[in-house]
Amino acid sequence: MLTHQFNPYSACTSILVGKNASADGSTMIGRNEDSRAAWAKKMVIHTHREFDEPQTFKSQDQSHPFTMTLPKIRAKYTATPEWTAEYGLFEEDGINEYGVAMSATESAYCNTRVLAADPYVKDGIGEEAMVTVTLPYIHSAREGVERLGHIIEEHGTYETNGILFSDVNEVWYMETGAGHYWVAQRIPDDAYAVVANQLAIQEIDFSDHDNYLYAKNIRNFVLDNQLASMDNGLNFREVFGTADLSDRYYNTPRVWYGQKCFTPSVSQTPESFDLPFIQRADGLIHIDQVEAYLASHYQGTPFDPVGQGTTTEKHQYRPISLAKTQESHVLQLRPDFPVTLSGIHWLAMGVAAESVYVPFYAGATTTPAAYQVATEKYDAASAYWIFKHVGILVDAHYHELHGELQTVQKELAIQLGHHIIVTDQQVAALTGDELATALTTANQKAADQALSAMQVLAADLITKSTDMSPLNYDTDLNL
Repeated sequence: MLTHQFNPYSACTSILVGKNASADGSTMIGRNEDSRAAWAKKMVIHTHREFDEPQTFKSQDQSHPFTMTLPKIRAKYTATPEWTAEYGLFEEDGINEYGVAMSATESAYCNTRVLAADPYVKDGIGEEAMVTVTLPYIHSAREGVERLGHIIEEHGTYETNGILFSDVNEVWYMETGAGHYWVAQRIPDDAYAVVANQLAIQEIDFSDHDNYLYAKNIRNFVLDNQLASMDNGLNFREVFGTADLSDRYYNTPRVWYGQKCFTPSVSQTPESFDLPFIQRADGLIHIDQVEAYLASHYQGTPFDPVGQGTTTEKHQYRPISLAKTQESHVLQLRPDFPVTLSGIHWLAMGVAAESVYVPFYAGATTTPAAYQVATEKYDAASAYWIFKHVGILVDAHYHELHGELQTVQKELAIQLGHHIIVTDQQVAALTGDELATALTTANQKAADQALSAMQVLAADLITKSTDMSPLNYDTDLNL
């Protein structure tokens, strides 16, 4: 994610997991939304709406006045907008009532040769609007790619992005390039991908429409502007992307670490430009492993900023989880469940490494009150700020207090995982409004568990921190 008004160098990390690569047959897409260290998020559920006339979307971002017509039927969907809409909505991630998940976006960069041939469009679509104008109107992951692709071709875009889509059967990764072009690749069912602020998709098979989608005139665009010969097909990453020194330190190490976590049998180096987009894991991937990757910071290597490496090593690479993360999410779509029960929107407010992934059933009718409070400055009633508060307290005396946080994180992971198992059993026979009400109650219980534990932890951390002041002085008792 890139909130361009504030920090042009901020960005996200993403992961996509196919159904046969996961331990329980789920599809999973996840991402850290990174922008500013203090920029609150909330979680909402938009209700199903049917209008008499087509609606109009108009961006509130005055620097990019994007507008378009929307269909008359808007599906119910979850989302995590920002505390203010002044710079755009940035709804970022969600699951709709048809069982489709979307996360947008993974910010990337297009090279100058391509942009010279097709410059960005100032009033085109950007990250802030993508979820809002796409997710409520699609019935499958593939349809999501096609809808957003059509919008980009018609209206243009003012930035380069990667977008994640999934349904219970398929996972797709889409990338935009220049003002009007895009490609998308289906993640193989037995594979995963991690992405970190670079264009990642490699060879496009124009004859394989089951696994690749793309802008209708992209081949002619490449040839007409002499961007590549196309004799050996199109490598989107090489033709549209970048490969500079900053990539070696900012982007590729995060991909390296993800593939090191899931495929340790393959030896690679952090600064390699040859890391594959599609990778196979050495074992089946569990939801907690996906969350652990998004919450990671090179643990077990010299590059961990709070580890044992040298000062240079600890600050050499940009970590996956960092202070500028606003929220982290994993959107899980589970097989063998009805659509209302299948989708779980796992959400960690604030810095993932210092937060907790709370599971929210997408089939609920609303979100807990604390998750609807998002303010510019600290508010004790806000879920975002409750989690941020704990992170700030730990950061002040990291090595002394981090163990306290880890203990609570582990306890909550057990409790919340058990909560999902029990809830699935309790609501198995319910349908319709009865099921939605039960899931809303379950979501409230999960939120209460997590927030209560973090508030108790904050009180403990404050109490213990009182004796860690630099103004402390040990008096000689013999005096």
